[in-house]
Amino acid sequence: MSQIPASTRKASRKIYWILGVGLIFVISMIGAALGCQSQNASPSSAAAWSFPTASPPNVPRSAQRGSPGEKGPRSEHRGPPGEADGVVPDGVTVFDDAIPAVANLDPALLEALHRAATDAANDRIKFYVNSGWRSPAYQNQLLREAVSKYGSEKEAARWVATAATSLHVKGEAVDIGHSDATMWLSEHGAEYGLCQIYRNETWHYELRPEAIDHGCPRMYADPTQDPRMRK
Repeated sequence: MSQIPASTRKASRKIYWILGVGLIFVISMIGAALGCQSQNASPSSAAAWSFPTASPPNVPRSAQRGSPGEKGPRSEHRGPPGEADGVVPDGVTVFDDAIPAVANLDPALLEALHRAATDAANDRIKFYVNSGWRSPAYQNQLLREAVSKYGSEKEAARWVATAATSLHVKGEAVDIGHSDATMWLSEHGAEYGLCQIYRNETWHYELRPEAIDHGCPRMYADPTQDPRMRK
């Protein structure tokens, strides 16, 4: 076998060394590139290893906006007055005691109405209730409507009292319908202590027990002349 010259062996070792160094360099570059890519990974990839954030509960926005310490959402607006406030459905008579407008009347007034209505029935007349007891909220609404209708508080006061002075809120007044019933009461009401109080309100009746013996007192022209309305 012929022997390889020394110069050739040296050249071969140099080539192997260069290839080895180059391979190490390439490997180092690949490692560096992989490390850089790992550091620049997207947040979504990193989030895959973190615990998920709890979603907020389905709380109404009104409650979420509440100040610290509030126990719950505030009520916004109250609905319109209803039967519980004294609104009277059609066809209610003085005997419909399940209706709050009738049931919450002063017991003595209601008893007088029952007696009068029982006797009026002999003349085929019914005592309908157009309005009886009212809640303060209902009274205030009626007053606002009267101001809008008549154009001023002064004019509205001739027809609707404030919640603080209204005899309806106290349960001491009733508005009777129809016209045949008010005509009957204008003639016979004093016998039961039932009196028309205001000349401009032929339907508005209150209890005056002394009227049974002495007759009903002189009427006021309208509520603005009534000292009770000036408190």
